[in-house]
Amino acid sequence: MEHKIVHFAADKAISNILKYIDKEPQKNLMKILNVAEKTFKMYPKENYAKMKKAVLDDSNAHTILAKNILRDVDRDLIKSLLLSLGVHAGFYGTKTVRANREKYKCNIPWIILFDPTSACNLKCKGCWSAEYGHSFQLSLDEMRSIVKQGKEMGTHFYMLTGGEPLIRKKDIITLASENRECTFLIYTNSTLIDQELCDNIKSCGNITLALSIEGSKESNDFRRGDGAYDTTIKAMELLKKNKILFGISVCYTSKNVESVTSDEFLADMIEKGVKYALYFNYMPVGSDGRKELIPTPMQREYMYMWLKRTRNGKNGKPIFVMDFQDDGEYVGGCIAGGRNYFHINSKGDIEPCVFVHYSDSNIHDVSLIESLQRPLFQAYRKGQPFNDNHLMPCPMLENPQILRRIIKETGAKSTDHLINEDVDALCDKCEDFSKAWAPVAERLWAENSHPKIFTQYYRDSGEK
Repeated sequence: MEHKIVHFAADKAISNILKYIDKEPQKNLMKILNVAEKTFKMYPKENYAKMKKAVLDDSNAHTILAKNILRDVDRDLIKSLLLSLGVHAGFYGTKTVRANREKYKCNIPWIILFDPTSACNLKCKGCWSAEYGHSFQLSLDEMRSIVKQGKEMGTHFYMLTGGEPLIRKKDIITLASENRECTFLIYTNSTLIDQELCDNIKSCGNITLALSIEGSKESNDFRRGDGAYDTTIKAMELLKKNKILFGISVCYTSKNVESVTSDEFLADMIEKGVKYALYFNYMPVGSDGRKELIPTPMQREYMYMWLKRTRNGKNGKPIFVMDFQDDGEYVGGCIAGGRNYFHINSKGDIEPCVFVHYSDSNIHDVSLIESLQRPLFQAYRKGQPFNDNHLMPCPMLENPQILRRIIKETGAKSTDHLINEDVDALCDKCEDFSKAWAPVAERLWAENSHPKIFTQYYRDSGEK
């Protein structure tokens, strides 16, 4: 009952604010923050104070971003996403997740990633999906089961990967429409975005798209194939025209770091309507994994400092940017293994990370809770953080000796669709970078201040 009352109150409050937002944007942004501060009390008060201060500064990059969202995104879509991501995932989801971690003595994720299909209509260099073909997919009922079990655990945020998820867009729309209290973020190569999809997204209200792109046309098409850049730009134009919230997904490699972080690239993306950018460090996974594409230590250091500049309110960019590798200091290191998320592939294998293709359980054999209690995920839980320097968060890329040990001790099997990739062969591709990055990461950790994080690890718990 309380859940429904808060949902109804938030719905009415957001509707009233958005109704008059064009007339008094600054005043109404403050109203949104006031409502959020009263509703979502799990976030520190100083965070709200900083946001309120930014709202009063017309030149602040974060304020400009907020105004751009209110100007460019459909009002009903904004409201639906605030309700699903804010009230259900942020407020009730967080409380339920934390309670279930204590109850079940295992990691419980805030986000679940899953692959509706292994199929993809592109063949990007160094991507394992390009090798897999069209052999595997999750049925609609299997996806329904994942979300049902997830909601029972407290998980209300789902990211769809692949393969190309939109090959299954009819089923995805059905899934989203049946679970409007959840948010669905879809990583896509943009080739299947059309007007019908835009209409369906606005009807559901709880879907956002992250379009894959890697810098300039030359840089992007080098890895993703001729014509991929133009296709993505056309999709952006259609999404912007339909007032749909979308962002970009950027895999940065040793070959494209400069291109994907240039002022020209970001300015172009912002002009095209992009509101967020999710950056991923290239990982040499699969038989086509190429260790020469791993960014060098110098490039990683550049990325770390670039993120700080780009997110600076006073002279940064009006776009929300995050990097799952270099933002480890904000989330306490590795978030995989169910600590904040895990991954289910198109065969149903439950993996600790989208980049770690090993598993000891499958959705056809066990429940999600049972999988989280099994040896592989418990090894993650008991080992996190894998490094007290959170600029070296990953048990594979920066600490390959740890992934070697975990896989061997738990008996987890390779889930690669084509070959059984031996963990030693995979980790061997990471050794040179790991050794070269360690002294750089230690220097950066010592030279820079770091946020205070509020997280409890297994090592600090009474259970241990």
